Amino acid sequence: MKSELKTMYDLIDDMQIAMLTTRRRDGHLVSRPMDTQKKVEGADLWFVTRVGMPKLDEIEYDPHVNLGYYKDRTREFVSVSGIAHISQDRELIRKIYAPDWKAWFPEEGDSRHGTPEDPRMILIGVDVHAAVFLEVNKPQPVVLYEVVKGWLTGTMPDIGELHKVER
Repeated sequence: MKSELKTMYDLIDDMQIAMLTTRRRDGHLVSRPMDTQKKVEGADLWFVTRVGMPKLDEIEYDPHVNLGYYKDRTREFVSVSGIAHISQDRELIRKIYAPDWKAWFPEEGDSRHGTPEDPRMILIGVDVHAAVFLEVNKPQPVVLYEVVKGWLTGTMPDIGELHKVER
């Protein structure tokens, strides 16, 4: 299972942006793009957001989330089911912090805006419970050939290996 998880994390590192899906109190699902942050202890995957965002209320209501990653060029995907938790731990924020976060924390009269000390910064950690992902292990021309062959013959294209991880 360790090699499966390594492959999954390598794919996620290459894709970077996930569609995070949460459940609203009325039962409807909501998805939005989130930038996957560096790996540190405390969760399998980390994301940053601002205090007061609706997704935080949704996670408090129901911490079950899904993360969907997709790479158009290769057709690889990762679908992660997990449990989310929220953290404002400053030490953890300092470990994960990236300077480009400043764009998402505009100046509002506080000199700490966009720094690891910005009180509006909050982390979403996700612990992976299950994942399904497609690893494309063929050159792009072969993938294109397989897709066209499948379209013409009505057969399933063989473009890679489907992996399943359950913890």
